[in-house]
Amino acid sequence: MALHDQLPIHRTGVKLLLLAVRVQVQLPRDVKKLLGEKIMAHCVEMLDLMALANATQREARAAYIRDLLREQRAATVLLRVCYDARYLTAPKLWAESMEVLGSIGSQAGGWLKKTTNGAPAA
Repeated sequence: MALHDQLPIHRTGVKLLLLAVRVQVQLPRDVKKLLGEKIMAHCVEMLDLMALANATQREARAAYIRDLLREQRAATVLLRVCYDARYLTAPKLWAESMEVLGSIGSQAGGWLKKTTNGAPAA
């Protein structure tokens, strides 16, 4: 079993957290705390769930990965709200965030599939 911080999904999660910090800096003051902090909290929770999933096997791992996917969807929705409300002034930042969130979703989905198909734990 690899250390959680050596997993490709973890590196992608760290990249997302760094993007979330940049997003929060750009948000207007009146929504910075409301939306920015929630986005960051979801990103931190995703990193925590990645570590927990890596430390467990089978059903417990699958449960953590499902929670990870739930957090990923919530962060996606919040970032979409920020973009649609024009709180983000850099569409490139939003696009990069969406790309990284999509990558996390794909990696977690593959990990879940591997976990629930009875394949040997990695």
